[in-house]
Amino acid sequence: MIYNIRKIFTILSVMVLGGVLVYNCEPEPDSLGEQLFLNGAAEGNETSYDLIAYNIDNNDTIRTDAFKLLNIISSGSTSSTAVLGAFNEKQFGKQKASYFTQVRLAANNPDFGTNAVVDSVVLVLKPIVSIDSLKTTTDESYVFPNGNVDAKKVVNTYPIKKYGKAKLNGGKLTLQVNEVNEFMNGLNDIVYSDRNFGINSTALGSKEIKDGSVSSVVITKDSDNTELFTSSTPAVRIQLTPSVFQSKIIDKKGQPELSDVSNFIRHFKGLKVSVVEEDGYLFQFTPNDMQLIMYYKNDKVDSNGATTRPQTTYEFAIKGSNMHSAYYEYDRTNAIINDYANGNTTTGDLKLYAQGMGGNSIGIKFKEEEIAKLKKLYQDDKAAIITAKIRIYTDESTWSTPYAKPTDFTIVQRDKDSGGKETTAFTTDYTSLGALFISIRAYNTDKNPAHYDFTVTQSLKDIVESGNAYNNKYFKIDIAQFAPNSSGTYAGYNYTTRAFSMGRAVFVGSDPSNVNKIQLKVTYGTKK
Repeated sequence: MIYNIRKIFTILSVMVLGGVLVYNCEPEPDSLGEQLFLNGAAEGNETSYDLIAYNIDNNDTIRTDAFKLLNIISSGSTSSTAVLGAFNEKQFGKQKASYFTQVRLAANNPDFGTNAVVDSVVLVLKPIVSIDSLKTTTDESYVFPNGNVDAKKVVNTYPIKKYGKAKLNGGKLTLQVNEVNEFMNGLNDIVYSDRNFGINSTALGSKEIKDGSVSSVVITKDSDNTELFTSSTPAVRIQLTPSVFQSKIIDKKGQPELSDVSNFIRHFKGLKVSVVEEDGYLFQFTPNDMQLIMYYKNDKVDSNGATTRPQTTYEFAIKGSNMHSAYYEYDRTNAIINDYANGNTTTGDLKLYAQGMGGNSIGIKFKEEEIAKLKKLYQDDKAAIITAKIRIYTDESTWSTPYAKPTDFTIVQRDKDSGGKETTAFTTDYTSLGALFISIRAYNTDKNPAHYDFTVTQSLKDIVESGNAYNNKYFKIDIAQFAPNSSGTYAGYNYTTRAFSMGRAVFVGSDPSNVNKIQLKVTYGTKK
């Protein structure tokens, strides 16, 4: 078969999603070998080779401290993502996500005035929503309760972006907030996802997301159209117990507990946000957009000497400067993953279970006998490798589900240095071509099965044509994205979204009986 290099430009008609090209057609040769096709200079032959593919057990644990959740990258910029929810299905079992955060004062030694009394406290949490599915309701006869003011209330409602059983119990999910009673250390301390800090058993508050949606609210006074209240970003507002903040904050005015950060984070140790349900869906939210607002009244003397008690707000600091961490619970009891995820690095596993948030990774090794075949072709027939791709299919028999198939993946290469220590790096394909290199192409993600091609051309050429050792080399694939820095390039192989990636899928592994078994697809060229 002769390839036409002009087909390369079909990439103009595909969509780029986080470094993954999504296709609905067959792949083309990659740029490492394009020059061999120019003007019909070479004839391309595609051959398939077996691979050793296996599950890598990460013990359902991953680092989930502030560095990973806030994704602080080398440029100094930050993004902010975390997960809440619970999702239980037969292949992977149950996965449940909670979130911890410290709380700080806006400034040390706050003065809340005379006779201060807390009215209410609200934790505002902002899920990631589908902004193109807006529903608006307007109440022209609304009465604002603080002063009984005639007003208009406009509510914009958006569905939360969910992963899992979005319609279970009508989309209901109950968020619960508890006070932490264990010191959570500092911002720079490492925390893993199996770390569950101690909490007070009595909840500070809870809020039911009734239909899987959240709203923004704007309330304006009828008389002059001034805003009485605004919450312009869709959010969940969870009412917390006022008496706790009265005794722990207001009543501590002028005391050592409120004098500095060190004292305060040992006095009021933080909050845990979790879900009550054991099944439903997972959703992402932005920790750096969270708010903790205390509403209180104190005595004020006006110009006429009269004492009034206007309402005042105090916003605590619960964003980037605090310690944050995620806690993930797993229950694999009776899950089918237990029957197939054996970590067989000799002949491979029949099925591959990839899952974000500390679940399994996929490991892939070249087979010695297959490398020997390629080396013989190169030596005897001068057959140069033009493109090499690892092709992997979702398992049609077990992963025919309504859940979105993943489009985000990372692939890194692992080896051992001279001292026997395992090393991790970008693949040599990425380091050869840089930021413009698209290492992964996704096909038919809206169908069953979907399949994915991971380009490993230079990695294979290094072994077959340059004679590099490969006995300790393998590839590690995760459902996640590499995080970009401010210039749009990858910040580093260890800067990824694994800590909060909700995706999962079952793939066909090294199964000789399955036509869709994982394979190495090599196109090599010989001169005419």
